[in-house]
Amino acid sequence: MPSPSARPLRADAERTVRAILEAAERLLSENPSATLEQIAEAAGVARTTVHRRFASREDLVRTMAIAAWRHIDTAVDAARPQTAPPLVALHQATANVIEIKYGASYALDRVGEDDPEVAEIMAAVYAKCDVVFARAQADGVIGTDTDPVWARRVYLALISETVHGNTDLDGTTDPDTLAGRLIDTLLRGIGQRQ
Repeated sequence: MPSPSARPLRADAERTVRAILEAAERLLSENPSATLEQIAEAAGVARTTVHRRFASREDLVRTMAIAAWRHIDTAVDAARPQTAPPLVALHQATANVIEIKYGASYALDRVGEDDPEVAEIMAAVYAKCDVVFARAQADGVIGTDTDPVWARRVYLALISETVHGNTDLDGTTDPDTLAGRLIDTLLRGIGQRQ
């Protein structure tokens, strides 16, 4: 059975799938052993609806991850990585991605590049990041001796730590504030300011 992420759905079916995916993320984040029946109840749909849409729990989690990566891809596009000033694009993409990852961390942590569809979307997102870092380098925002791929890897690690680490240090989970802090750390490090 093809996953719901692979075929177009009617608007009402799309709403139902979205409700299931959102309920699953919420419930599985709180209780990783939640059943499909519990997810159906949390989504406000019949158990048979979940079973009809998803062959298994693994299929549901995979679909959740694919949907989250597609959302990330769209959010990065919205930051205009090809045309906006590099720091503007980087800040907006970062804030967008942090917000999405907060709401989809369960699935994103469980399905990765070993899944071909996820790997394809991730590669597209990473390519856009590389464009922003190359443009930032060309504009002198990052050093000419900095490897843009290395910069992207450090950047992604900072996003991961921001989402999974302790953001209660000062009580903020505001994506814009966290994006500013992350970019400042990326570009200026944590050394003493001169």
